[in-house]
Amino acid sequence: MGERTHARSGRRHAISAGVFAVVLALIGGLIGAQELRLLGDVGAGDSRAAFYAAPSPVPTGTPGALIKSQELTGTPLASRAWRLMYHSTDLNGKDVVVTGILVVPLAPAPPGGRTVLSWGHPTTGSAAACAPSYGFDPFIGIEGLRALLDRGYAVVGTDYAGMGTPGPDSYLVGATEAHNMLDAVRAAQAIPAAEASDRVILWGHSQGGQAVLRAAELAAAYAPELDLQAVAVAAPAANLTDLMKAHLDDISGVTIGSYAFTAYAGIYGPSTPGAQLDDILTPDAVAAMPSMNALCLLTSIPQLHAIGQPLVGNFFRADPTTTEPWKTLLAENSAGQVAFDAPLFVAQGGDDQLVIPADTAAFVAHEQALGIDVTFEQISFATHGTVAYLAIPGLMEFLDRHVAAR
Repeated sequence: MGERTHARSGRRHAISAGVFAVVLALIGGLIGAQELRLLGDVGAGDSRAAFYAAPSPVPTGTPGALIKSQELTGTPLASRAWRLMYHSTDLNGKDVVVTGILVVPLAPAPPGGRTVLSWGHPTTGSAAACAPSYGFDPFIGIEGLRALLDRGYAVVGTDYAGMGTPGPDSYLVGATEAHNMLDAVRAAQAIPAAEASDRVILWGHSQGGQAVLRAAELAAAYAPELDLQAVAVAAPAANLTDLMKAHLDDISGVTIGSYAFTAYAGIYGPSTPGAQLDDILTPDAVAAMPSMNALCLLTSIPQLHAIGQPLVGNFFRADPTTTEPWKTLLAENSAGQVAFDAPLFVAQGGDDQLVIPADTAAFVAHEQALGIDVTFEQISFATHGTVAYLAIPGLMEFLDRHVAAR
């Protein structure tokens, strides 16, 4: 890692309410363009179902190999975009079919091709229909997309395995999410018009922050041909033990747990004693899981809470942060296991009630102790839902500084 990785360690920013006003002004200035773009989305009709149906049989392919693509209309101004279906692998190296989205600027690519930013989306659910690329407007949730396109980046976002197309669940399964993010870059390279290079940036929020951090940790071994330039996260679900411990007895714990423990039971249960769903959840909670897991978070919060609220205090049979094998599974899927050779940007909101600010601060200190060059941006008034957007000016400054230098 050398001296370079320590040069800016501990750098901290504080964001003022003035920056908040600037961000809102920028968002407001894009409303007209957004409305025009949505007309294009409607005009494209609904060809989604046909695209998300995986071919049968699925053709063989190496990780990242493109299975099919679909160019989209109604894209952000001065850009082209495609839905992607590609090969990836799960945590055990088994082939999985994954979908996602790719957006590139219309401006000519620089010599050597475009740097690719792989975006990890925050929690949207775990059902296939909760995939961000499947949405009515598949671009709207990509935090900082306009600024990233204006800087010439190709932006690719995986849906993670089990979303978009049926398959093994991947919610907070770190290695699977990481492979999906890295293979999305390879899939982007298979679109000739994207002119995507081997230079890679990773950026994600919440669940996507955990996916990004695990991707950074696994990149050198899993995708050694990729040149990792920078890593950025907002309110990352970095330490899953701390995250679950903070929400054992509230609605957030029930909601997160409905996705996470169902995923873990499905992935680890067949081979790990004690990892069945009824080993950790009460009978009432187990009975509610099919209903909760069929709902997407962003569109169904009232329904999720209506099902989950009666389970608060009656969700866990035992504390998963201290009970095996769940204790080990949470640790194995947490970030911070090894260092990586790229600068790290971490944004955290002071009003975040989900990812606790003190937990993120502890994670930052841990990463610095590993020798990682960390820029820590604390935004006092940001919530979990707003922090990634409010961090965009700081993120762009970080990328302008570090990616150009590398």
